[in-house]
Amino acid sequence: MNDDFANDIRVVQAIDAVPSILEVVCQTTGMGFAAVARVTKDRWIACGVRDEIEFGLQPGGELQIEETICNEIRVRREPVIIADVASDPVYSAHHTPKLFGLESYISVPIILPDGSFFGTLCAISCESAQVNKPSVIGMFRLFAEMIGYQIAAKRSVEKSEVALLDEQEASALREQFIAVLGHDLRNPLGAIAGGMRLLRKESLSNRGAEVLSLVESTASRMGALIENVMDFARGRLGGGISLEQSSSKVHDILEQVVSELRSSHPHREIITTIDVVEEVDCDPVRLGQLFSNLLGNAIMHGDQDFPISAILEIKEDALEFRTVNAGEPIADDTMKRLFAPFSRGEVRPSLQGLGLGLYIASQIAEAHDGTLTASSVNRETVFTFRMPVSAS
Repeated sequence: MNDDFANDIRVVQAIDAVPSILEVVCQTTGMGFAAVARVTKDRWIACGVRDEIEFGLQPGGELQIEETICNEIRVRREPVIIADVASDPVYSAHHTPKLFGLESYISVPIILPDGSFFGTLCAISCESAQVNKPSVIGMFRLFAEMIGYQIAAKRSVEKSEVALLDEQEASALREQFIAVLGHDLRNPLGAIAGGMRLLRKESLSNRGAEVLSLVESTASRMGALIENVMDFARGRLGGGISLEQSSSKVHDILEQVVSELRSSHPHREIITTIDVVEEVDCDPVRLGQLFSNLLGNAIMHGDQDFPISAILEIKEDALEFRTVNAGEPIADDTMKRLFAPFSRGEVRPSLQGLGLGLYIASQIAEAHDGTLTASSVNRETVFTFRMPVSAS
C-alpha cells in the first residue's frame, strides 16, 4: 500500500473520537455498517470501520472505486442520501446498491480545513432506514466536519514532530561537521606546520628552501580557510558567533593587526588614526579578526597606488572603526550581496578564497550588537563598523 494511504489510515485510527462517531451513526440510523473512507480518483480505502453486519471490511480494506458512489461525491462534494433504493429516482438502477444488496445509503464528504477533499463518512444498510431526516443529515455533516478538523490537526502534529526530528538530526550533523573541521582537518595541518619548522633547522638547497616556504604559505592559508569555514558553520548553522568578552584596549588590538598586515604586505601603505585610549568591553580576538578582515579586504580590492586608511574612534557612545581605500566603486548589484557568504566569485572571479571574510565580519559585528555597513562613491570605498560601548 502507498505510504500516504498507510499514513492516512494511521491518522484516522489515532483519532479517539472516530469509534464513538461510528457507533453513534449506527445506533442513530439503525444501519449496520459505518466507515470513514479515504477516497481519491482511483482508490477507496477504509480508514475507520464499525461492522455489525459482517460486511467484511476492516481498516485498510479496499473497494474498487468504480463499485462505489464515493467517487461521485468526491467530484461534486455533496452528500448522497438514499433512504430506500427501490423508490429512489436517481439510484434505483445504480450498480452500487445492486452489487452490494443495499437498501439504504448515506455518505457525506470529509473536507479538510484547507479545502482539500479527504474522503467520506458513510453508512449502509440492507434494510430501509430513515436517513433523509434533517437531523440525521445534520449529524453526519457535523461528524464529517469534526473528523476533517481532527485529521488536519493530527497531520500538523506529525509534521511538527518530523520537523523536530529533522532539526535534531541537522543539529547532530552540524556538530559533526564543525568537529571534522576543528579536529580532523586542523590537526593534520598542525603536523605539517610542525614538520616544516623542523625542516627549517636542516640544511636545504635553494630549491628546497623555496619549496618549504611554499608549503608553509599554503598550510597557513589552508588554516585560515578552515577557520573561516568554521566561523561560517557556527554563524550560519549553529546560532551565531559566540563571544568571550572582556575589558580590552582596542587600540592595541588594531595596532597589532596593522603591524601584522604591514609585515605581510610591505608594498601597501596603511595609515592609522586612533583616538581611543579607554578600554572597551568586547571579544578582543573576534574584534581583531574583524579589523583584519576589513583591512585585508581593502588591501585586496583597493588601488595599490593609494594608501589605506584605518580610523578608530569613539563617537556618540559608540566605538567606530572605518577602513577607507581608493579604487573602482562597488556596483549596486554587488553591494546588495556584499555581506553574503561565498559571494567573492560574483565580485571578482579571479580572486582566491571562499569569500567569507566580509560575512564573518558582519557576524562578529552583529554578535557585539553592532552594525557593519559599506559605501562606495567616486572611487572611494568605506566600511564602517559601529558598536555600543560603555567606556571604563
